[in-house]
Amino acid sequence: MERPRSIDPVLSSKQAKQLFGAKSGASQQSSAPYGSYSRGCLAGGAQLAETGPTWQAMRLSRNRNWGHPELVDYVQDLSRKAAQQPGWNGLYIGDMSQPRGGPMLTGHASHQIGLDVDVWMLPANNLSLSARERENISSISTRRSSGAYTNNNWTRAHHEIVKAAASDPRVARIFIFPGAKVQMCNDEKGDRAWLRKVRPWYGHHYHFHVRLSCPRGAKGCVDQAAPPAGDGCADAQAWVNNILNPPPPDPNAKPAPPKRELTMGDLPAQCADVLAAN
Repeated sequence: MERPRSIDPVLSSKQAKQLFGAKSGASQQSSAPYGSYSRGCLAGGAQLAETGPTWQAMRLSRNRNWGHPELVDYVQDLSRKAAQQPGWNGLYIGDMSQPRGGPMLTGHASHQIGLDVDVWMLPANNLSLSARERENISSISTRRSSGAYTNNNWTRAHHEIVKAAASDPRVARIFIFPGAKVQMCNDEKGDRAWLRKVRPWYGHHYHFHVRLSCPRGAKGCVDQAAPPAGDGCADAQAWVNNILNPPPPDPNAKPAPPKRELTMGDLPAQCADVLAAN
């Protein structure tokens, strides 16, 4: 196997988000994710069509409707399942990755290797939105009480779409606000195995975030540790309890150090090749 060249010292010090954010198209390489979800890049990215039979990509000006071909295929599959729900003709798809992955100029810390996608909570009942409409329309919030509970926008269809999303074996985990996880735990009367992949996280009430596992044979890709055993419902309830009754601040807690911008030297060596490729 050809070894990636070491990164030039000058390139190594450059801010990665500026370099990856400037690329408007994918590299002409075999598709491969390199690195981890929050520190990596994507060779040979595939673009999700702006509009399909059961989806529309939103915020096209961001040029973030790219991913590993496995992610593009997954999004299309999930949108077909969503289209079976009442009031939904498919899905509105938020950010996936940049054309070559990597850190983004704004927003996400993850979404760097083409295996993450944000799915809007807004029912996709109109799949003929113009590019301008897709810039201006907003998703809907499905939370109340700072995420302790769902609000009236949350429907059984949301439950079924998240269940379908989590039931796909390609999925590593799904991030959603704590109240939604607890609601789904309370409402699910059948198979509960899928709940393990649904993890409570801050925000994630206008969309839910799906993360795929590294594709088979992707040697440069670093998987996240698997979720703990069990359905995770007690953990989600603990999040809710902390929202409703916040624990007192730790007087001895040290302030978190400011986050440093990632440089090319922080990324796998293959990412220099991804940037340099045609």
